[in-house]
Parts: sequence; structure tokens; C-alpha cells
Amino acid sequence: MPTLKVYSLEGKELRDIELAAEVFGIEPHQQAMFDAVVMQRASMRQGTHDTKSRSEVSGGGRKPFRQKGTGHARQGSIREPQMRGGGIAFGPTPRSYGYKLNRKVRRLALRSVLSAKVVTGTCKVIDALVVSTTKTKDFVKIMNNLELNRKVLFVATIEEDWDNAFLAMRNIPDAMFLTVEELNVYDIMNANKLVFTEAAAKLAGEVFA
Repeated sequence: MPTLKVYSLEGKELRDIELAAEVFGIEPHQQAMFDAVVMQRASMRQGTHDTKSRSEVSGGGRKPFRQKGTGHARQGSIREPQMRGGGIAFGPTPRSYGYKLNRKVRRLALRSVLSAKVVTGTCKVIDALVVSTTKTKDFVKIMNNLELNRKVLFVATIEEDWDNAFLAMRNIPDAMFLTVEELNVYDIMNANKLVFTEAAAKLAGEVFA
């Protein structure tokens, strides 16, 4: 079983914690992680691009000039795609780029990225995320105590008292917070450091096993 140190918010070592091997100790599956990230990134796209077809652009429906005798190629409408100011043929229209991966692949990807964080030493466990103030500068001190100076993802359970911590870190560009239920592959991979509360680490081992 993977074992990590549990730290206090002052940066002191408190005890060891054993993490679930089936969640934090597997061989990372690169393809599953890649597929999960591509899926999430695709779902983030707005998909609001739009062009006007010949039925939507302004202009009359009559022939711009007679069929024969002008020396020009025959035309049926000034709204046709080949005309200047005409509609676009087969242009992009608003749509959703989202799609879904199989549940087993998603869970494998999540277990893989959690295991990768443990193997690379970028996963930490703290005893709790309870702070007495909502001041940002006080939370920055906590991050400094834990040697967290780059993009950090904090993870706690819904039941824990993390309200003040959440408010305090909102104004820190490199700090992000999720509950265990909200964990996803993209946000974990995007973070340089992953910080679990002790309760969250145990819950993740149960939920994602």
C-alpha cells in the first residue's frame, strides 16, 4: 500500500497514512488518461460558432440578370454561395462537442492519475482544511508552510468544515478547491500539487476502488 505523511497546516509531520492500493497504487494507464482529458477539453468548448447559409443572408430571391444573352455565367440568386455577400455552403453551426467515455475507462483514468501523483511525489495529505479566518494572506502563509508555491488542488469531503478555507483561497490564482465527488482527471493533471485532507484521501480510496 502507498504510504504518505500527514501534515498539519503549520507544515509539521503528524503521522503516516496508508492509501488504498487499488486507487493510489496502480500502474498509470496513459491512454485512459489521454482519452479522459480529450473528452473533458471537448466538453469545455462553447460551440457557439455560426455562419449564415443562403437561406439566412439578406438579399432578394430573384435572378440577378436574365438567363441568356449577357455573356456571364447563369445565376439564380444573389444569395448563392459563389456570389459576393452570399451565404456560406456547409459552414459551421452551433453544436456541442461533448461526448462520453465508458464508465470503466473514466474510473481507470482517475485511478491512474491519482497513482501518478503519488509516484511522482506531487500528492500531499493534511489533517484537515479548517482555518479560523477568511483572509487570503493567512491562507498564503499556510501554503508556504506546506511548501505549496505553484498550482495547487485542494480536495476535501463535503462533510468537512472547509468554508473559510474556500473563501480564503478564492483570490489566489494558483489555488483550486474540489470535493472528492467533483474530482476529475483534467484538474488533477493540471495541478502541480494535489493536497488531500486525511478524510478525503480515505473516502477517495473507498469511492474509486
